[in-house]
Amino acid sequence: MSTSSNIITHTLGFPRIGERRALKWALESHWRGESSAQALQATAKSVRAQTFHAHKESGITHPPVGDFSFYDHMADTALLFGQVPHRFGSTANTLDNLFTLGRGKNVAGQNIAPLAMKKWFNSNYHYLVPELEADQPIALDAARYLDLVREALAANPAAKPVLVGPLTFLYLSRGLDEAGRLAKAEALAAGYQLLLNELKALGVAWVQIDEPILTLDLPADWLQAFEPTYHRLKVPGIKLLLTTYFGDLNGNVALAANLPVDGLHIDATMTRDLIAVADRLPDYKVLSVGILDGRSIWRADLAPMLQRLAPVYARLKERLWLAPSCSLLHLPLDAAFETKLPEFLRNNLSYARQKLTELNLLARGLSEGLDSIALELNQAAAARAELDRQPGRNSSTVRAKTETIAATEPNRRGAFAERAAAQQARFNLPLLPTTTIGSFPQTHEIRAARKAFKNRELSEEQYESSMKDEIRHVIEIQEKIGLDVLVHGEAERNDMVEYFGEQLDGFAFTQEGWVQSYGSRCVKPPIIWGDVQRSRPMTVAWARYAQSLSQRPVKGMLTGPVTILFWSFVRDDLSREAVCYQIAEALRQEINDLAAAGIGMIQVDEPAFREGLPLRRKDWAPYLNWAVRAFKHAVVDAPNDVQIHTHMCYSEFNDIIEAIAALDADVITIETTRSNMKLLDAFSDFHYPNAIGPGIYDIHAPQIPTMEEIEPRVRLALEKIPAERLWINPDCGLKTRGWKEVIPSLEAMVAVARKLRKEHG
Repeated sequence: MSTSSNIITHTLGFPRIGERRALKWALESHWRGESSAQALQATAKSVRAQTFHAHKESGITHPPVGDFSFYDHMADTALLFGQVPHRFGSTANTLDNLFTLGRGKNVAGQNIAPLAMKKWFNSNYHYLVPELEADQPIALDAARYLDLVREALAANPAAKPVLVGPLTFLYLSRGLDEAGRLAKAEALAAGYQLLLNELKALGVAWVQIDEPILTLDLPADWLQAFEPTYHRLKVPGIKLLLTTYFGDLNGNVALAANLPVDGLHIDATMTRDLIAVADRLPDYKVLSVGILDGRSIWRADLAPMLQRLAPVYARLKERLWLAPSCSLLHLPLDAAFETKLPEFLRNNLSYARQKLTELNLLARGLSEGLDSIALELNQAAAARAELDRQPGRNSSTVRAKTETIAATEPNRRGAFAERAAAQQARFNLPLLPTTTIGSFPQTHEIRAARKAFKNRELSEEQYESSMKDEIRHVIEIQEKIGLDVLVHGEAERNDMVEYFGEQLDGFAFTQEGWVQSYGSRCVKPPIIWGDVQRSRPMTVAWARYAQSLSQRPVKGMLTGPVTILFWSFVRDDLSREAVCYQIAEALRQEINDLAAAGIGMIQVDEPAFREGLPLRRKDWAPYLNWAVRAFKHAVVDAPNDVQIHTHMCYSEFNDIIEAIAALDADVITIETTRSNMKLLDAFSDFHYPNAIGPGIYDIHAPQIPTMEEIEPRVRLALEKIPAERLWINPDCGLKTRGWKEVIPSLEAMVAVARKLRKEHG
């Protein structure tokens, strides 16, 4: 498909993983030593070629280049400008060094820790956090990046290189305080200028520079740094498109509009008044309107979008560009692969490749009139009407219950001190109790049994027997290691969200709806299309069986309502608050059944709790109110002697610590290793009243931690949290690791806990 429109269209980025997750399999094969670097590069080149082809077929004017990464774009930027901590040795911009930043390495028996990971703004993508050092000079090493640009220009001379903006890079980094990071801005701008000159020499016309921090509540000194930084990096003869996304510019519109750049991209899904932004722009600048939601899988309703765009187009004419709101990295690749979904759903999906088609249609409709795309508009309207007619789309019973939850303030029966006493009387746990976050290795045998059952090659009885054998194995290993609180290992679960969605009404499941989470890790969010309700117990039988195998407590494992919500593709016709309450009610019923079955500890994981937080502080309170209410509704009926755990990872907790305390979980476990326990400061400074389990080793790196590595972390935790409220556990679940890594790691963890128990009596 192509367009005769004179409106420029472009995308900010595209999925990197390729068809059937080709890049994932190539990366993991290479890391295992089973394939060469050349084979990996060939797969990557094929993925990029498919991206260029999709943009060309859809008539997109400026396809992106430089958004592709073998691991993470922030780590790529750190290597591009030589910002690699000294502990890694070489700063060379090579693939091996990129993988070391993400995975760490072992040199002469010494583990070198990888970079920390954090959520990319309010998405479920995890970026590697660059570590800046004052004595590490800015040194451009652009060969790998420029090779990608040459490849793209050969496919399309209008390809648009993409760069993380210098101030976003510095602001999201760590290692130096704010003043120290800002002190690097001048030298970094000079590095960008050198790179822009290289791009100019290759014939590049436009360069996209991402500065999404402009949608945050930035300190004044960071805002003041934009103008001098962009004056320093400006190169005559090459045009810059400054891009922002995930939020409204709000008070930063004037700043962004008047920077020495040639265009501004805004997220129109978050910006109400497009004309107000257009009016701020000088006459020579373009306005890129991110009109399509780059994180929504739903087919767009193009007619109202065209209504919004019409006055902007009348004002700007050829200075109006159209784009998705953000990089399409956050979407699956192609809905055409979803051959097994019911037709009423399949006809309403729009993945990354479909967004390109919709972008083309918007450009045609705007320049040539609605009649030029009347057929497509009618098809979309008919598809949505068919979806809305489906049974289960709207349940009066579920809606009534949702309204009741919204009007309540659920609280457990006793205060924490009262509950803690009842729980200790029931479980008689030692000081510094040890546990894990929930999952154990998903071995080849487990995956093969699940696949065989799905393909009806195993009967339900055979599959259940296989999973019970695995649970028994996991319980025996944990008892042998000496863990105090056990888990059943989650062998029967394909994914911590999809597993529950498969057993709840209102969910659907894709074949190829994969989205990158970090590195080679991909997730396949379910689709919430109807009202959510529970028709039967989901985990009770497995939990009861696991508990029957041990005298030690075995935690029941659930994914929390907020995480199920945000790690799903959510319907777009109902508020997220209402959907979250529906999920919370289903979980309340499950928790009640678990408690009735004798399960005394229940973990309700909420790793996405902070992910849902709006970017601007003024918008936080409504979200935090309903997110906390949903969690508390799920656990409200638990008796005092039932211990409620929750888990959160890769989040900043300082600014939402009051909301976390309001959850009132008996035990919270958090990821703290990559921050060297710094994330505990929020809990310590706040005097968090309940029990805490800071992760004391990083499960995302393949290295095996020793007692000598673990003990200092626990001692540091003991300086911040009283021993009687401190738990010992890994950072996260262990499903991605192998048993050869897991067993010695947990043995070292338990040995440290026992050693320190003796010291603390």
